[in-house]
Amino acid sequence: MSSKMRLMAASALCAATLVCASGAQAAGELKIYNWFDYIPQDLLDKFAKEYDVKVTMDTYASNEDLLARLKAGVTGYDVAMPGDYMVAILVQEGLLEKVNAFELSNFKNVREDMLGVYWDPKREYSVPYQWGSTAFMVDSAVYGGDINTWQVIFEPPAELKGKINMLKEVNEVLNAGLRYLGYPRCNDNPEQLKALNDLLLKSKADWLSFNSDGAKEVLVTGDAAAGQIYNGFGKRARDERASLKYAYPKEGYTGWSDNIVVIKGAPNIENAKLFMNFMLEPENAAALTNFAKYSAGVKGVEPFLDKDLVEAPELNPPADAPKAEFVPPCPENVVLMYDKIWTNLLK
Repeated sequence: MSSKMRLMAASALCAATLVCASGAQAAGELKIYNWFDYIPQDLLDKFAKEYDVKVTMDTYASNEDLLARLKAGVTGYDVAMPGDYMVAILVQEGLLEKVNAFELSNFKNVREDMLGVYWDPKREYSVPYQWGSTAFMVDSAVYGGDINTWQVIFEPPAELKGKINMLKEVNEVLNAGLRYLGYPRCNDNPEQLKALNDLLLKSKADWLSFNSDGAKEVLVTGDAAAGQIYNGFGKRARDERASLKYAYPKEGYTGWSDNIVVIKGAPNIENAKLFMNFMLEPENAAALTNFAKYSAGVKGVEPFLDKDLVEAPELNPPADAPKAEFVPPCPENVVLMYDKIWTNLLK
């Protein structure tokens, strides 16, 4: 396609949709800051070709890592994919562009349960990316007992001792411990936090590692026989090691929703909005789900999904499982106490 034709196509797109500001051209760059292994390269290539945009991507290991880098003044990125509670924090910290995402032409495809969300009630800053749950997996070839309890992780049977990987994510680990103890989230009760600290330190003796990026690999290789994991990574792990089973602990587990946001001061805001709109296309959202194995936040993806995802246990909790819990960001005083527990745990 010639440069003139590309310009005409971009102008037509801007006129037909609400994703371009007046005079903006669909060309240039898009710099993505994303979680590790969370989008297929061919989908990035499709966007790059469709809009004549050079796409580059760096990765982070946790929501807190993203927050720390942005607060430290890291610049140059256009979009990121923070979790629900982190979107709320980034908005509060003034680290996101208010792009009125609800005006995007493909916003009509967003699922109803992804509207009016606590982290961005009017969807002024974000659109859904992928959503899912965080629990753990167990290799049934190593341990064949009931796995639907956090006791497997915090008071493991002999078969699993020294073979458990935990996510290197403060909220995922601490919230799991709080659920096992029967205590509420965002907890500032000194006695209950002491009990949590004691539980974690005791359990750590039976754990192998803290690893988020390699949470799937350590299970697939058999280096770990159990491990905390996001459900999509769990599905991908089971594809490679059929004996792995995803747990739905009776004490509860975390639900989460990652989102596409535009970082404050993004050098390529219009391309960022184009990318948001692109990912709200059902075919593109399904391509992401087929790769990452999480659930899409838009309607109409079913015709494009791989058949094995329709009934995958990692994406379809049993009827008797508790409902996943979305945890809003905690007050600052709680965050500080959690950080102390976490720092002590990682020593």
